[in-house]
Amino acid sequence: MPDKVPTAKALAWPLFDAVVASAPLRGLNPWEGGRFVPDLDTLRTLLGVPLHLNAPTRSGVPALALDVWVAYELRRVGFDPDAVWPRAQPPRVIARDVLEFVRGVTPAATRNQLLERLQKGSGPGNVGGASANILGKNYLKQVDVILSGWQTGPELLVSTKRMDSSFGKNAANRVEESYGDAKNLALRHPMAAMGFLYSMRSTAYTEERRQFDWIVDLLGKLGREEDAYDACCLVVPEWDGAGPSDGGGDVEAPAPIEPDDVELEELGAETSRDAIESVIASLPKVDLRRDLVPDHLTPEAFFTTMVNHVLDSTPITMHESARHLRSAGR
Repeated sequence: MPDKVPTAKALAWPLFDAVVASAPLRGLNPWEGGRFVPDLDTLRTLLGVPLHLNAPTRSGVPALALDVWVAYELRRVGFDPDAVWPRAQPPRVIARDVLEFVRGVTPAATRNQLLERLQKGSGPGNVGGASANILGKNYLKQVDVILSGWQTGPELLVSTKRMDSSFGKNAANRVEESYGDAKNLALRHPMAAMGFLYSMRSTAYTEERRQFDWIVDLLGKLGREEDAYDACCLVVPEWDGAGPSDGGGDVEAPAPIEPDDVELEELGAETSRDAIESVIASLPKVDLRRDLVPDHLTPEAFFTTMVNHVLDSTPITMHESARHLRSAGR
């Protein structure tokens, strides 16, 4: 039988992981003057991965680049790496308590066997997966980036959307859908920090300016709703050449019915470090049009608001590493 062709995500994850693992700012305090300073160079590199793979929108890889970056920034801020989903290694979504239990199992051979099963998502009930479903007031919703734990429940929920073309057809729909999802989640998890990150290619500004301005205005209004988003963020990537071959707009998956109806990660074949580094060094160049983003929609404002919301809503005995970094950066 012919070998199974790896999916775009199976090819993308090793590249995403390598970019994050080698990020120069990974271990540095992201706070300066009481404000979060995001690692935009790492975002630019991550955005080049889908272009290198020529990954269509329906593969989920273009949007996944945003998820990986948001999760990376939340780990930089000092939150428990195992409580931030997607994690930096498989399984991408798993309860921290389960991992702590497995890591304490002896002998080592049994522990490694359990970890291998979790990485493949082959545990009962899909204990380790590549996506997470969160119950809102009325229905389950797959949430892109999460900070959660058994004792606390969801503390931070971020939805990401990406639009690279067909702005007039799809851009407004994605924002409207996210508004309803935010209401659904906020009504069940009113203490959680709710965020929405929207990526819109710079061609929206140059080719469909009126639509671009309307989306920017709407994002600003969504961030002021008391029972929806606590913060919204706009990212405007720019690159030469064509975008995804299938239209460039996120395809909204139907709401899951079963909690265990999650995505499982397909682990690709082992790739040498040299091969991965060679690919990363030759990734397509992606710029960020910072001049098109209002101050209240910048990544700086977004992460500052979201992280402060979590820390200000929990006892000082929790998230101590994150509190220390924030205090040291004032």
